[in-house]
Amino acid sequence: MVVTFEPNPLAVLAPGKEPPLLTTLDRKAALIGARGVDELWILPFTRDFSLLSPEEFLREVVVDRLHAVDVLVGENFRFGHKAAGNLDTLREVGARAGFAAEGVPLFDGVSSTLVRNFLTEGDVEGAARALGREYRLEGVVVRGAGRGGSALGYPTANVGEADNLLIPADGVYAGWLVRGDGDGERLPAALSVGTNPTFGDRGRRAEAYVLDFDGDLYDQWVGVDFTARLRGQVTFDSVDALLVQMAEDVKRTREILAG
Repeated sequence: MVVTFEPNPLAVLAPGKEPPLLTTLDRKAALIGARGVDELWILPFTRDFSLLSPEEFLREVVVDRLHAVDVLVGENFRFGHKAAGNLDTLREVGARAGFAAEGVPLFDGVSSTLVRNFLTEGDVEGAARALGREYRLEGVVVRGAGRGGSALGYPTANVGEADNLLIPADGVYAGWLVRGDGDGERLPAALSVGTNPTFGDRGRRAEAYVLDFDGDLYDQWVGVDFTARLRGQVTFDSVDALLVQMAEDVKRTREILAG
């Protein structure tokens, strides 16, 4: 069993200072289940819960509710009010309560902070190496300006924001659009993140031009997997110049995804 908190404790203790998420809760559950875990227990993190002492937390959660026999945590794990509990606390209480506690060494140099840094710099390949998978942005396809299909010939799916997920740096990427929850149909796509400065747009969005696709994606839940960054965001002098670059972006996307 894996036990985790929801929401991020900082969202309760210091609202507005919590970091953007790297997965939706449903995606996190699917990834954990794919690793062979039998159960995922999500503990609601509230203000009252944050006031529990380390001993109260262990008695109420680990002993009385979980009846734990073996507890494994990261070796730097802290818990209880003001993060007063640590691995030594776990072992001391466990010796009296009848459970064993073990600290698991951390992956050298790999952390959620590192992944966020990669993504904010547009290094989606570095993020994939750290995660062991491509980074996925998820949301419902919403209606945009309609300019991509009618004026440019590149209809795009605008992915609405979901669960405060981190959006990679502005630019153009090669990647995939995944239809439905979990791991549905995976379609090759050229991805654009930014504000469309050539047309004076200000709202930041993520869009996917699905290669060789003719269909309707509106109101569908989709995932967008980022494979490689092609370039940064550019303001073009004319629509013709933009179209030339878009054709080149699509060509490079085909080459990258074919490989």
